[in-house]
Amino acid sequence: AYEVDLPQHVAAHPPDLAQEFDLAATDERVGWLRNRLKSMGPVNMLALEEFQKEKERLDFLTAQKEDLLKAEENLKETIKVINDTAYERFGKVFSLIRENFIQVFKSFFEGGLADLRLDEGDPLEADIIIEANPKGRSLGSLALLSGGEKTLTAISLLFAIYLVKPSPFCILDEVDAPLDDNNIGRFTSALRKFSENTQFICVTHNKGTMKAADYLYGVTMEE
Repeated sequence: AYEVDLPQHVAAHPPDLAQEFDLAATDERVGWLRNRLKSMGPVNMLALEEFQKEKERLDFLTAQKEDLLKAEENLKETIKVINDTAYERFGKVFSLIRENFIQVFKSFFEGGLADLRLDEGDPLEADIIIEANPKGRSLGSLALLSGGEKTLTAISLLFAIYLVKPSPFCILDEVDAPLDDNNIGRFTSALRKFSENTQFICVTHNKGTMKAADYLYGVTMEE
């Protein structure tokens, strides 16, 4: 439907046949209407059908968009719940590991100091900083430790994590390789203590570790 603005002197409605017929005004109105039809251009007889198809397509895409927006909101909510749970659990476990690390490190190095802390930023993305000093002075970088001290520090952290959720068996594959005789004694003493609740299987070439073992199983290789 089109709304048209007729000239004031042209009748907008069919003339009243009871009145005198105005030929000039009627001719002018007919000419005006013909010009309006010409200005419309060619008429697409399939326009209504095409409109229905495009409308169905638009309705489908609109529904898809609404579904995607709802899915996005649900995903964001799920991520928030996961992150909140992760922050809570990580915080608790990290605190337990930190406490264990401090105690285990002291069992290796009497009077030693050690600590774990998180760098600034998102706790789930932040670096974990390990501080240790076997001699009990101010905490320092691991780079200042000897090879054996670094190994015992790493083993301390390994046991600290393990003690949060211990299992009946634990396999250690040549973790004692860099240790000298003095540090081997500390290592085997710690194993003896932890073996009250866990059976340790150590793969080793170190005579000190083999001497402290309850059972030995030898493995040889052909030339």
